[in-house]
Amino acid sequence: MPVVQARIDAGVCGFVTEVSAECDDGQNVKFVIASPCENIQALVGRLVEVDVYSEIMTGFDGQIHTAARASLKGCCSGCVVPVGIFKAMQVAAGLALPRPASLTLDTSGN
Repeated sequence: MPVVQARIDAGVCGFVTEVSAECDDGQNVKFVIASPCENIQALVGRLVEVDVYSEIMTGFDGQIHTAARASLKGCCSGCVVPVGIFKAMQVAAGLALPRPASLTLDTSGN
């Protein structure tokens, strides 16, 4: 399977995280993650390879979200990077299509 590249713009903090996800066997996904954010760097240390089926079955108790809870505290609890990592994992394993995802926030009331 091809290597999946994801670029995740975390928003107001200004940090952009680059994720490379690769799955050679249809189950185990290896990550290379680069980010200028110290909190994401701490998360990266906990994620080298994950079992995609275990991640999907355990949901928010899986390795990705467990690492996020341990590394992203306070205002960083709402960070979109862990979800981007999860989506890259799904695409790398052939369990999701590579389509853009987005989150738009607006205070204009429209």
